[in-house]
Amino acid sequence: MRRFAVGVQANVQSFLRTPLTVILAVVLPLVVVEGWGRAMAGLPDMPTVTAIPLDLGRLLGGIFGVAIIAGLFGLVQMISARAADRRLVQAGYPPRTLLATRLLTLVAVTVAVTGVVYATLQVLIGPEAPLLAFGFLALAGVVYAFLGALVGAVLPRLLEGSLVVVFLAMMDAFLSGDSPLAADVPDFVAYFPLYHPKELLRAAVFDGSYAVGDMTFVAGYLLVLLVLVAAVFGGTMRTAGG
Repeated sequence: MRRFAVGVQANVQSFLRTPLTVILAVVLPLVVVEGWGRAMAGLPDMPTVTAIPLDLGRLLGGIFGVAIIAGLFGLVQMISARAADRRLVQAGYPPRTLLATRLLTLVAVTVAVTGVVYATLQVLIGPEAPLLAFGFLALAGVVYAFLGALVGAVLPRLLEGSLVVVFLAMMDAFLSGDSPLAADVPDFVAYFPLYHPKELLRAAVFDGSYAVGDMTFVAGYLLVLLVLVAAVFGGTMRTAGG
């Protein structure tokens, strides 16, 4: 347990030592919530685009803000600590412990960012089921945190990896669930990372409920991402240890 605690503490301190990262984690979600909401609500009616209510636009902005920040943080965490992780493995540190502390830190930071976004949504919208709304918003962030970690493990280059994460998040936000542009998209969009978290969050905020099927799908998505991250990270660290 001490190794887990020390690892998580080191990762959190690394995050807090970078002022720009902290500022972005606090300020960017607030800007995205209101900016995204007004942009979506202000879209002109066209054959394939329908303007949506301002509150729904704010909700979509909130989930996008949490997702993209968590995804980029997951990417940066995995890339920036790569050399240090290899040295620790060569010194006998278990790769599984390293990965666990990295992922626990991602979850902790994601929950903190979620708190900032949720506070904004609470003031602007007032969710019907506050605890469910917070939990589902955090769940969306954790999905993208793990996705960012996977991209960082597979593509350990900051610029290219960031472009991949941002592109995925933008496509996800524009095409999946409740987006004004989601009317004429293929059925496979239902497998996008944010599709089911959006459905869960929308139901919790506006109806005070949730669908078990959406929850099951998100849990499965997280499990698959966790297995993939563990496999890629473990393979990389075994090579370093060898």
